[in-house]
Amino acid sequence: MSVLMVSGTGTEIGKTVVTSAIAAAAVAAGRKVAVLKPAQTGVGPQEPGDAAEAVRLAGPSVTAVELARYPEPLAPDTAARRAGLATLAPADIAEAALRLSEDHDLVLVEGAGGLLVRFDEAGHTLADAARLLDAPTLIVAPAGLGTLNSTTLTAQALRARDLTALGVVIGSWPESPDLAARCNLADLTKSSGLPLLGAAPEGAGTLPPDRFRTAAPSWLAPPLSGAWSADRFLATWAPPAFALQS
Repeated sequence: MSVLMVSGTGTEIGKTVVTSAIAAAAVAAGRKVAVLKPAQTGVGPQEPGDAAEAVRLAGPSVTAVELARYPEPLAPDTAARRAGLATLAPADIAEAALRLSEDHDLVLVEGAGGLLVRFDEAGHTLADAARLLDAPTLIVAPAGLGTLNSTTLTAQALRARDLTALGVVIGSWPESPDLAARCNLADLTKSSGLPLLGAAPEGAGTLPPDRFRTAAPSWLAPPLSGAWSADRFLATWAPPAFALQS
């Protein structure tokens, strides 16, 4: 796996933190990593974007590339039109990822919002870039109420396009999870048909970078260069079976 697409089920759910954690874990495993952010929205010209945040958290050895930046926090196609700027085509994203893969062991392509957010006037999405790259997609999902539906819909959208869904990572696991979040742990795999591959703790992005890098592998399963165990996590947090049936 040299290119991995990272898609959320929506926005503001921890996608950049998870991308940064994967980058940090891969670097710790001795891999050369790049983070590609095709479209950065809602950030001014001199402000650091998501790719720069990945470097801050995962370390200076990570290569950060941003293809386009739009000032308003909107879907890339809408933000580009409103700003009078060029949109991105899937071929632009695929070409940049392939170029980075020539001298990196892992290229993480972080989408904007959800899987089917439009990048251009033709309605192309991150899924179209994944098809061109023949790359698997990791789904980053929230923990709480509503995540079963949005995660399952994202998984189904990938399958409908004959794309590979690698699994699900919870973008922000609460320090004191409510019953819905705890039940979702037991139900996410069953609902989406995908394995749970990690859970980043709430507030992970506010950790000092050195602590973030040390802890990141403990939040991710072995396919993502970590040591996290879904079975152990469920044993700690999921309610007993009888509680799910009551």
